[in-house]
Amino acid sequence: MTLPIAWADARKTVFAAGSAAAPGPTPVPLVEADGLTLADPLVTLTDLPAFPTSSVDGWAVRGPAPWRIIGQILAGDHAEPLTAPGTCVEIATGGMVPAGTDAVIRIEDSKYDLDNVHEGTARKLPDWRRPGEEADRGEELLPAGTPVTPGVIGLAASCGYDALNCRPAPKAALLVFGDELLTSGLPGNGRVRDALGPSLPAWLRRAGTEVVTVRAPVADTLADHVAALRSAIDAGAQVVCTTGGTMHGPVDHLHPALAELGAEYVVNTVAVRPGFPMLVARLPGGQFVAGLPGNPQSTFVALVSLVLPLLAGLTGRPLPPLGTVTLGADVPGRGDYTHLALVRMVDGRAHPVPHVGSSMLRGLANSFGFAVVPPGSRGVAGEQALVVPLPILDGERA
Repeated sequence: MTLPIAWADARKTVFAAGSAAAPGPTPVPLVEADGLTLADPLVTLTDLPAFPTSSVDGWAVRGPAPWRIIGQILAGDHAEPLTAPGTCVEIATGGMVPAGTDAVIRIEDSKYDLDNVHEGTARKLPDWRRPGEEADRGEELLPAGTPVTPGVIGLAASCGYDALNCRPAPKAALLVFGDELLTSGLPGNGRVRDALGPSLPAWLRRAGTEVVTVRAPVADTLADHVAALRSAIDAGAQVVCTTGGTMHGPVDHLHPALAELGAEYVVNTVAVRPGFPMLVARLPGGQFVAGLPGNPQSTFVALVSLVLPLLAGLTGRPLPPLGTVTLGADVPGRGDYTHLALVRMVDGRAHPVPHVGSSMLRGLANSFGFAVVPPGSRGVAGEQALVVPLPILDGERA
């Protein structure tokens, strides 16, 4: 029997394996980059803003009042210099401030007619943006490994980028093992609904993957397991997630299938509860198989423990950070194993949720992550604990 590896060490081990196997970067047009990962730091190609711009509708003036109106500058216009004292141009928000301007005066702070601005007072804080006010040319705005979001895309566009050097999204597959599974209708007569085939792909997409194939269920035979794994690889999957079959019972065929395919283990069982019989193996072609337990809550413990760190390495992102919460109630320990306990936030504190048996999903649906109780300890109400957040889409968590 394989001795389980410590939970914290397992996360680091699979992250390192993913990082070593990460594909090279590729340039991606901005409109296609959402959800990918920056392979290079985002560095400004110009000052931001690149030229002085008015932040109000008003007058760009030179010298003391009154000012003769000699032109108009709209956003997008090139501004000729103001050379003569006592002159001004009407300027729109976003317009280029002419060289020689002493002040920008708001329309509402002035008195004017068709030809002249008779008087006006500039506010204490200048009403224009100076070059480099947001960033200087060559300044690093975001490090490599940053997930590309719509905000990042907009920032890159403002810096002058047409494309970004990105790590491609890993292609993932899901194989759900189990003769007992139904894919539609009500459970009964010894068979249960497959809850993982519909839900796990969504979690994988939230983690930045492209899911290329889902097969559920896969029959509980060695031949079907081997064929399904080969088919997933043929579909282009770099990471194949499987559910069930990670133990050594009469219908657990994952380990023999991995042996037949020539795989080597990166991690084989983890000292964590629930879900300790989890694994990551590497196939001869460099693809990874993440074996997740078949009981749903254990599946998701394995997802956050092994799959998310592996995917982070493959995409060039940092090891997923652990958060910190204050516990709102005691959380029991699990002896020599790390305990990952589902929690939800109530009045700023993390509370364990009910319905967290290995086969249950009700607790997961009401949680935002897992509180981490280290081996040989317990969580105490009022004290701080580490937390593993569940993967989310932008804006899902307030």
